[in-house]
Amino acid sequence: MIDPEIANLRQEYNKGGLRRSDVNHDPIALFRLWLADAREAGQLEPNAMTLATVTDTGEPAARVVLLKNVDAGGFVFFTNYDSDKGQQIAATGRATLVFWWDKLERQVRISGAVEKVSAQDSIDYFRSRPRASQLGAVASPQSRLVDGREELESRLMAAEAEFAGQDVSRPEHWGGYRVVPESIEFWVGRRSRLHDRILCTRSGDEWQLSRLGA
Repeated sequence: MIDPEIANLRQEYNKGGLRRSDVNHDPIALFRLWLADAREAGQLEPNAMTLATVTDTGEPAARVVLLKNVDAGGFVFFTNYDSDKGQQIAATGRATLVFWWDKLERQVRISGAVEKVSAQDSIDYFRSRPRASQLGAVASPQSRLVDGREELESRLMAAEAEFAGQDVSRPEHWGGYRVVPESIEFWVGRRSRLHDRILCTRSGDEWQLSRLGA
């Protein structure tokens, strides 16, 4: 049975469109502009993105993480290397990112190879984090089974005691990844579900642009 209360949920998109000339063969520049627009629009966590990977049995896996840098080299986020996503990235070396900004009726999808950022970049970012976040990275066995909330709080207390009166050291299992884009798709909602989709595919140092059907 179809639930009509769900099936009848519809949103008419009318905030704008997207032309090939808007991309101008520089999708990174357009992405940065859209990210700034999302911040200006008051989007909650404008740097939040769905990170999609594949398990060792071929199952898709997805979760939301936060973008921490973007430049010509790619899209950077930080996490626990021993987490499920870290192990899946280690096995396949690939990932897809999806940004959805509902206030702007825009979506961006990025796919490509994944590499670790340098140890120094990971150290520099770790040092910039609030102390509570640093201690959380030390204490939490991300994606692993725990006995309960009490175990997590006990591990945090142990980390606080270990680093009392001193800087928190970055754990070896924590650091950054860079998704090096091979394709970037920009999506803008349009009326009648005839959405605008521009696909940018990397070819050497250049980007090839194509329009996709909605």
